[in-house]
Amino acid sequence: MSTEPASAVPPPTEPGESSSVPTRRTFMATTTAVGGVAVAGGVIGGSFLAGSEDAAAAAPPASRVSLTVNGTRRTVTVDNRTSLLDLLREHFGLTGSKKGCNAGACGACTVLVDGQRHNACLTLVVRLEGAEITTIEGLADGDELHPLQQAFIDEDAFQCGYCTPGQIMSGVGCIKEGHTGSPEEIREWMSGNICRCGCYVKIARAVEKTAGRK
Repeated sequence: MSTEPASAVPPPTEPGESSSVPTRRTFMATTTAVGGVAVAGGVIGGSFLAGSEDAAAAAPPASRVSLTVNGTRRTVTVDNRTSLLDLLREHFGLTGSKKGCNAGACGACTVLVDGQRHNACLTLVVRLEGAEITTIEGLADGDELHPLQQAFIDEDAFQCGYCTPGQIMSGVGCIKEGHTGSPEEIREWMSGNICRCGCYVKIARAVEKTAGRK
């Protein structure tokens, strides 16, 4: 096969050759040029522009959801893909719930949904119609800390503090569920909450002491 570049200008004919008969080179040049125009016409005049218009016109599906957060009833319209963690942090300004892994593996975003522990980063807002949400901001009664919050201070159960809100919320849930018979049981049922500073012994002690006062 010839490797010469195709040209839209036909080459000169040999002596005695009729100019009306297309050569192999003129045939390749002509079909390449015509094909390019056809493709360009299709992109400019049709499918490409139409696709762009369709994409611009299509809005992501949204839903209207009513839920109670820390005792306050709220109604929001959100993209159906919005997580509870993003709603709390980005829409409500409740940044106590931390975004750690955003994959449900660290527990830093733990909140209570209808009294049960949930990873807020994995919980879709559209599934929470009528739910009651409690975050770390909703535990204290005014200036009076929740007993577990106070226990974390008394036992020095934190260092950097990044995981602490999730640890406390998980501890509150653990106490409500009755899984506080021993430090080992507490650590087992709070194993989804990671403390990279390694304060597990003091965290378990704080939960155990709080459960003992109940």
